[in-house]
Amino acid sequence: MHAMATTLIEPAALLPHLADPQWAVVDCRFDLARPDWGEQAFGAGHIPHALYVHLEHDLSGPRSAPGGRHPLPDPASLAATLGGLGIDGTVQVIAYDQGSGAFAARLWWLLRWLGHRRVALLDGGFAGWLRSGLPIGTAVAARPARHFSAAPDTALVADSAEVCAAVDSGALASGTTILVDARSAERFAGENETIDPVAGHIPGARNHPFSANHDAQGRFLAPAQLRHAWELTLRGGTPRQVIAMCGSGVTACHNLLALEVAGLPGGRLYAGSWSEWIRDPAHAVARGP
Repeated sequence: MHAMATTLIEPAALLPHLADPQWAVVDCRFDLARPDWGEQAFGAGHIPHALYVHLEHDLSGPRSAPGGRHPLPDPASLAATLGGLGIDGTVQVIAYDQGSGAFAARLWWLLRWLGHRRVALLDGGFAGWLRSGLPIGTAVAARPARHFSAAPDTALVADSAEVCAAVDSGALASGTTILVDARSAERFAGENETIDPVAGHIPGARNHPFSANHDAQGRFLAPAQLRHAWELTLRGGTPRQVIAMCGSGVTACHNLLALEVAGLPGGRLYAGSWSEWIRDPAHAVARGP
């Protein structure tokens, strides 16, 4: 029995398991500017036996007036989607996207939220698979449906009310709670906001762009490098004080995965993130680094 993969896997380690019914490879490729691109790219060529999931249809719930751009999916709906993909509690899931894992990390986090820890990211994504000269296919795998039993862990999630309380109480300023924003430095500073209607960040948040977790080829940095970088961001705090956020709760999952790879588990996800925070005009906004 292959050891359970729970963070990252190399292309060569995945290759022997492509046709294994106890493994499921899930393609999460997506482009915020072109929501249909990922599915089209999947149709043009993907890792053999992979199945496609769509960030907005499968890995997010419907948008509501007070919520962010990518609300968490309803656990029962997500469980039905996963079961339809032939995934149950015994299946090893491998998620990948076009490269860095920015979207695949969302599936990694969602599965853990539902109580499924047998999930890992393909390091380097589809780009790394291609660089390795490994096969691609266009056939869509047919996997028999299974029953996925969801047991969502509410302790892994933070909401706007909790973040607001942390701002108002001074917990962010004092470092009792560590709110880490995964957006780029420019968006964090409010200098180049092209996605959300309000620019800036939550007062007291710290910026750790998810792009700092990987190299130019989209591969995660070595655990020791990640740990060093994250210890600078934590400034003596512990990962259990971390609430991870971003624009809409997607790339924040990349930071949570990086913390796990670094041996610093325990952070939580502010699922609504910036796009939900700014829906309430009473919420404070900061600009600058």
